[in-house]
Amino acid sequence: MAFKEEEYLQLSGLQHFAFCRRQWALIHIEQQWAENVRTTDGRILHEKTHDGSSHEKRGNLIITRNMSVHSPDLGISGNCDVVEFHRGTKGIPLPDQEGLWQPYPVEYKRGSPKTTDADRLQLCAQAMCLEEMLCCDIPEAAIFYGEIRRREVIDLDEALRGKVKSCLAEMHDLYRRSHTPKAKPVKSCNACSLKELCLPKLVKRRSAQEYLLRSMEDTL
Repeated sequence: MAFKEEEYLQLSGLQHFAFCRRQWALIHIEQQWAENVRTTDGRILHEKTHDGSSHEKRGNLIITRNMSVHSPDLGISGNCDVVEFHRGTKGIPLPDQEGLWQPYPVEYKRGSPKTTDADRLQLCAQAMCLEEMLCCDIPEAAIFYGEIRRREVIDLDEALRGKVKSCLAEMHDLYRRSHTPKAKPVKSCNACSLKELCLPKLVKRRSAQEYLLRSMEDTL
């Protein structure tokens, strides 16, 4: 089932959702946001990435920055930091260019490679959008991490693609219901820019209903 354009979710939200469903809902459903050192550094890195010409050619390589992408099948839209087109035996034809050019998305992140799939899911979704738009196959892509100053090549296998579809199905369901999941306090909450808006520590406290029930039991 294809989504209507007004139903599209932000592609970048996949990274938020994979990190914390509540964080994603606070940002994308409740429209709340707060900056910290990490988010500021990330924003500056992306601004540097997008600074300059949107197209650049270096021999058999064409670099496109801040490319808009979308997918009616997935119901998302957004922008790719960088999409490289490598000239070779596979790929797609490009206007005013000879030969075939293989699309290769590159996402830029401020930190270092994560143990979770959060960054990889966002990158995979970008590739899936490009595949749908350009009618091509994109087997791999890369994430450039600012902290280690190098790329991590990502295999866009079926398992990762399946996770993208599963997350997006849940995201669309929550968005339709305007539902913000409850906080589930974890160690990573301390580094979240929305910590003061989310208030995860309150979950550990007893609810008013629980307090009243315990009080009634004590008086009986």
